[in-house]
Amino acid sequence: MKKVEKILLPGITGTCFMTLFSYLLSIIKKEDFSEPKHLATMLHRVIPHTSKKVNQVAGWNAHFAVGLVFATAYVELWERGEIKPSVKNGLLLGAVSGLLAVAIWKLTFKLHPLPPWINYNKYYMQLVPAHVVFALFATLAYQLLKLQEEDMEVDRYEYI
Repeated sequence: MKKVEKILLPGITGTCFMTLFSYLLSIIKKEDFSEPKHLATMLHRVIPHTSKKVNQVAGWNAHFAVGLVFATAYVELWERGEIKPSVKNGLLLGAVSGLLAVAIWKLTFKLHPLPPWINYNKYYMQLVPAHVVFALFATLAYQLLKLQEEDMEVDRYEYI
């Protein structure tokens, strides 16, 4: 299986479940934790003449691109055998990724001339569990790919 496939499925799966988590937590906590929306808002405030639709698409693209960056790092660790793609390690990767995400978002908000008007502490607090969800589902997706790859190997040898 190609490395791109090993990155795409975990990255997209993890990002989708993380986003769902953030949206559900937004509803429960009555706070806006939508990463793509905040990215779109920041883009619009830097380039105000862009349409709302362009900003939304750019926000979502940026959100998924970052998910693919995280997935690329995970796949590198798994493929090199530095860590096993287990649920336990996925949870640990998520916690570390969440702390890294908090640092990145803090810097982004600090450097941006007009960041979104949100409760930053609550936003940062939800980023760690959101990234744990990301890493858990990215890990599960990768495990499924590896199982499929092993099944394909078995099938190939059955016909030789």
